[in-house]
Amino acid sequence: MDRTGLLLNYAAALAIILVLNFAIPRLMPGDPLQAIYGDEAMIAMTPEMKEDIIRRFSLDMPPDRQFRAYIASLLRGDLGHSYYFNAPVAEVITGRLPWTALLAGLALVLSMAAGAFLGIESGYRRGRPADGVLLAGMMSLSGLPDFFAGILLLILFGVGLGLVPLAGAVTPYSGLGGMALFLDILHHLALPLASLVIVRISAVYLLTRNTMVLTMGAAFIRTARAKGCPEAAVRYRHAGRSSLLPVVTAAGLQLPHLITGTLFVEIVFSYPGIGTLLYNALLTRDYPLMQGVLLLVTVVVLGVNLMVDLLYRKIDPRVTHAY
Repeated sequence: MDRTGLLLNYAAALAIILVLNFAIPRLMPGDPLQAIYGDEAMIAMTPEMKEDIIRRFSLDMPPDRQFRAYIASLLRGDLGHSYYFNAPVAEVITGRLPWTALLAGLALVLSMAAGAFLGIESGYRRGRPADGVLLAGMMSLSGLPDFFAGILLLILFGVGLGLVPLAGAVTPYSGLGGMALFLDILHHLALPLASLVIVRISAVYLLTRNTMVLTMGAAFIRTARAKGCPEAAVRYRHAGRSSLLPVVTAAGLQLPHLITGTLFVEIVFSYPGIGTLLYNALLTRDYPLMQGVLLLVTVVVLGVNLMVDLLYRKIDPRVTHAY
């Protein structure tokens, strides 16, 4: 499949998501406005507010006009109005997004880098004591839930030893700035980040190790050694690079699980990100905010999967001609 066909597939997936996000509230029984905003919001709304929302979403128009108005609103960045925060949904999400991007981004990068490095080293040393210790340790971590790892770390390092804060992303009312603020953010980030990395490093390690074991027996490895290549070059440049192909795919496949895990970890540590925001939206039945968060998550997942597909073709050009 060429790049144009790939982009068309992702564009079609995005279109289906937009149609579903538009249609589901309007297909529910009763008033569409009530389905979008919920009973609680309808009680608190004044007639003027209802008229403004009906006009904004064209709810008094035919479905095709409503869909065009919906797409136009999305293009303007208008995701609706959160009645709980009494602010535009886009503004509320933008205020929380950097914290989740910091946590999830670092967790993805660190788990992939550490898992790939340990997998390459373990696969290269297959059957040796270091390989056995790493394999046993990673097998014990595989399948551990994110929130459970977070709770254990919180009890041990937060409550028991008092080494890290129990909640939040920064120290309230501290007035910190510059390097002191940076270190304070890292201090609060340590446990949530460790929870996500510990859970995800095992899958990357096991995948890389298994691929490395198979690659070390390949003909091109024997050829590289016969040509006199140093063992470090054989390990990383030849075998290691080939072993990274499934790791790139795993990064894209792990993203939905990483987002879900981040949601639970943010709740455990009261971290002010998108996960905690979605949790609060569920508690308060803030439907526009829920829709906005879920739409953002799906678009991010599609975007990252697209980048993974393109990167996969860059690492191994043979994939482009495999179809």
